Amino acid sequence: MRYTHDTNHQDTTMIPVGYMYKKIVIKPDWLQAANAVDVYSLSNCISHGFADYINYWQHNGYWLFDSPAIIEALAAAENIDLSDTTLFYYEAYEYEYVEKTDTWATFAPEPSCVTDVQIPVHKHLEGFDVTTFSGHNEPECSPLSCNALATDISVNQHCLFNTFAEAKEAIERGFFKNSEPGPYRIFAVYTIL
Repeated sequence: MRYTHDTNHQDTTMIPVGYMYKKIVIKPDWLQAANAVDVYSLSNCISHGFADYINYWQHNGYWLFDSPAIIEALAAAENIDLSDTTLFYYEAYEYEYVEKTDTWATFAPEPSCVTDVQIPVHKHLEGFDVTTFSGHNEPECSPLSCNALATDISVNQHCLFNTFAEAKEAIERGFFKNSEPGPYRIFAVYTIL
């Protein structure tokens, strides 16, 4: 399912890609991002996911989960404590940026995995992350935090861009080049109310 919504007065098609419980980390001392207090990045480099979940093969084709209930059942079955985690929901811009050709290209979920994301009734937008996908499957690095690029650009308290337009502009002007290999995807990062 794809839908179009207004992100700061520009139509943008976003794809519901799934959920993740994450252990949120306070901004490390080495990350000199003026406004950041903690790290809500999609990647696991700083704020880790609830487990090394890929081995259980219950994730969807975007390498996230279709619903919180799937994660909660997995955690219960494997005795994984979720009490110190935060539930996130993600949507992705319909295109990824291929830095080798400086173009936007479509991408799709892994077809061998079932993907049927349940859209939450209540969600709160926390900001926008840019994440690398050189392997074209699971999220890899979020250079704003992983590579400390937030030191040189304005981010919010969660080390994310405030707007989709800021994220897209930063990618297109080459801000992420020489950080981690792309392609780069833009994610709307939500907490669940």
